[in-house]
Amino acid sequence: MYQTWWKVLAVLLVLTTIIAGFLIQVPRLPIVHETIRNTFFHVPMWMAMFIVFIISVVYSIKYLRSADPKHDLIAVECVNVGVFFFVLGLITGMIWARNTWGEYWSNDPKQNSAAIAFLLYCAYLVLRNAIDEEQKRARISAIYNIFAFPVMIVLIMVLPRMTDSLHPGNGGNPAFSKITDNNVRMILYVGFIAWSLMAVWIATLRYRIRLIEYKQNSLD
Repeated sequence: MYQTWWKVLAVLLVLTTIIAGFLIQVPRLPIVHETIRNTFFHVPMWMAMFIVFIISVVYSIKYLRSADPKHDLIAVECVNVGVFFFVLGLITGMIWARNTWGEYWSNDPKQNSAAIAFLLYCAYLVLRNAIDEEQKRARISAIYNIFAFPVMIVLIMVLPRMTDSLHPGNGGNPAFSKITDNNVRMILYVGFIAWSLMAVWIATLRYRIRLIEYKQNSLD
């Protein structure tokens, strides 16, 4: 039971976020209007992505120190899950953009930087498939992963702030602090925890499957 309580919690919190996200009262602001509700989905997807990417970096560092293949498996599966939530973040962001800015992709600096960061992690997955030798693949991909994470942070959180953007707080849009009143923040924080737990759960399942495959290949 002690191993499943957090999974039950993740499901309950996700359901709470979804239901409350459609039902609670949100601030009525110009431009964003009811699309504020996408905050409960778009932003937590990014948070979940960051969490599993951080875990992948930690285990990439552990692999370089220990050469334990299990650490490499955890790192790559966390990246796989992170890329999945990256896609969800991009999709929900594009839907939000369509309903507030008038088009799915407007070449906004934040959008373009996010796209480049996404390709950065796609390159990580391509790199792993391009190297046949197991230890060499794990070592090179671990080094790449460690450096890819800070680059992603710069692309998503630093560079867009240095120029005008359509994102909240720029281009006439209300700042994020105005979008999130106390009710919104409460559900948003629940969403952070919910989707982060869900991402870790998915990564755990993928790791266990990959570990079984690894052991079977080792026996062969």
